[in-house]
Amino acid sequence: MNTLVKIVGFPATLIHGDTLVWDRWRWLKKRLPKANGQKLIDVGCGSGAFTIGTAKKGFNSLGLSWDTRNQAVAAERAQLSGVTKNIQFDIQDVRKLDERAEYKQQFDVAICLEVIEHILNDQKVLNDISGTLKKGGKLLLTAPFFGYKAIVPSDDGPFLTVETGWHVRRGYWEKDLRPMLEKAGFEVQEVSYCSGYFSQKITGIMWRNQHKAKILTWLIILPLRILPPLFDGIIRKLTKWPDYSIGVVAKKI
Repeated sequence: MNTLVKIVGFPATLIHGDTLVWDRWRWLKKRLPKANGQKLIDVGCGSGAFTIGTAKKGFNSLGLSWDTRNQAVAAERAQLSGVTKNIQFDIQDVRKLDERAEYKQQFDVAICLEVIEHILNDQKVLNDISGTLKKGGKLLLTAPFFGYKAIVPSDDGPFLTVETGWHVRRGYWEKDLRPMLEKAGFEVQEVSYCSGYFSQKITGIMWRNQHKAKILTWLIILPLRILPPLFDGIIRKLTKWPDYSIGVVAKKI
């Protein structure tokens, strides 16, 4: 993967996995405020694709993850993508974000993409993210939409009752997220959705074959990646096919 980053740069971080990652980036970049050196925190940054992307757009970006290997990979990919001065990665269990006093009310923007469905006390995570933001700061959040159609059988559960890294809940309706965000001190400004029909079907191909022929599967789906941005919006309007993720933009009040 890092060889591809050396050749292609940042875009390679968005296409090494399933198409849902690229969907989230497209959703995110449309909603980010104009960058002018603002401080951004990426809560649960994984291997750092969105932290790197926001830094390239001009934010001073901090990516948090508990996984030391992921953070090492993220730091290497940031360097390969040409981002070093305005990016940082820190080892942090996001369930204990409130323990980091140096983060209190320090950030203008927080992003949290496909994280809270992995955490039993999701309300606390939202409360703690709010605590890192300045008044008027923005949160951009995505999570699985409760009404999705399962991509693979495991999408229908059973969901875990302990935190192992897998999902502890199916997802969220808008009526679930609104009161949680309001309790955390946010005003919801927008609710939208991402990852439609073709993205889900292409991702299904990858998920079902990733343990058997991962590289071959990746090569097969590579040319198909153009389909979601071209046609998912049309299919959504014509068939009401549910998107896989729900997205929220909220302001700290």
